[in-house]
Amino acid sequence: MKALLLGLGLILMAATAASAHDYKVDAITIDHPWAKASIGQAKAGAAYLTLMNDGEAADRLVAVRADVSEIVELHTHTMEDGVMRMRAVPAIDVPAGGKTELKPGGLHIMFLNLKGPLVEGESFPATLVFENAGEVVVEVAIEAAVGGGHDHSAHEGKAGHSHSHGSSATE
Repeated sequence: MKALLLGLGLILMAATAASAHDYKVDAITIDHPWAKASIGQAKAGAAYLTLMNDGEAADRLVAVRADVSEIVELHTHTMEDGVMRMRAVPAIDVPAGGKTELKPGGLHIMFLNLKGPLVEGESFPATLVFENAGEVVVEVAIEAAVGGGHDHSAHEGKAGHSHSHGSSATE
């Protein structure tokens, strides 16, 4: 009986930990904010998450604030003349009743001029600012940089930068 209770307790703790990485502000749910651990002396990093809008009106992520870097920008990747380019965008749309994924190779949050390394297993707070829903502070989990991700150290904190990637870029 004790083993059964202990097992149920562990399951409840795991479920609570999993749900603790979801956040909600107004009709917007933010699922699993995470950042890639930085590599070497990288001066830039990227974060990802999923935004779900349960409301009847569209919203937009218009800014992110975090103390881990001097500059935080919203970014996307676009294919131009067969070359993958990363660009800052003014906002990220979250459709009514829909979801928007920020993921490697697509939309993401860019941290430029990192103030220190992003260390796997650690986390940091970030404030997401929505046009209609307002602000919410989330805890961004730092996870392993896997799969040959692009080293952003060449950015050296240049706001509004753009650069070329091969077609297999993973942001």
